[in-house]
Amino acid sequence: MKRKSDVELRDEVLAEIKWDTRLEPTEVGVEVKNGVVTLSGTVDSWAKRLAAKEAAHRVFGVLDVANDVVVHTRTSPGRTDADIAEQARLALEWDVFVPHEQIHTTVSNGVLTLDGEVGTASQRSDAERAVRYLTGVLAVSNNIKVKSAVRSAEVKQAITSALQRHANWEADHVSVEVTDGGVRVEGTVDSWTERDAVLSAVWGTRGVRSVDDRIAIL
Repeated sequence: MKRKSDVELRDEVLAEIKWDTRLEPTEVGVEVKNGVVTLSGTVDSWAKRLAAKEAAHRVFGVLDVANDVVVHTRTSPGRTDADIAEQARLALEWDVFVPHEQIHTTVSNGVLTLDGEVGTASQRSDAERAVRYLTGVLAVSNNIKVKSAVRSAEVKQAITSALQRHANWEADHVSVEVTDGGVRVEGTVDSWTERDAVLSAVWGTRGVRSVDDRIAIL
């Protein structure tokens, strides 16, 4: 398949950002050089910065993104780091998928840092999801560690079984390599729904610490 030009990638990323209802088209600028997409501009929440990155990665042919979007919040008067920390604790406690007792937070100048240790990579990402939309948060630094007391071969077998259960129509087209809890996933799928099914199977497997997603959508 012919590789898209920088101009084609830029136009398609801009179109994807315009399509995403979480973003205003004028908030984010896009430049592409040698296939690398650089995002710029100013948004009013950390969630929008993440949305811009996700929009860029949804475009077929985009592998690398430099996210230079700056967050400048319109914080409510009097809101302090202590206020953000209090709301973060409540958000973690209210999320049934987050083992909140195993996580602690630090907030400094609007930057919220998560620390602790959880059992799965999905719990790690769920904790970040729980706090990323809080008003006043300028950035989230996720330092939560994932326990990995199982061997790589066991993790790979568990992922393979999960793929057969959750995404059996794509399991034959996806390869998985596991090293010390890090998983590299390569292959092709037909849609974003199928890609999400594959990645959900991987992220939900106990012992997975990180995922290198190299799945292409045909």
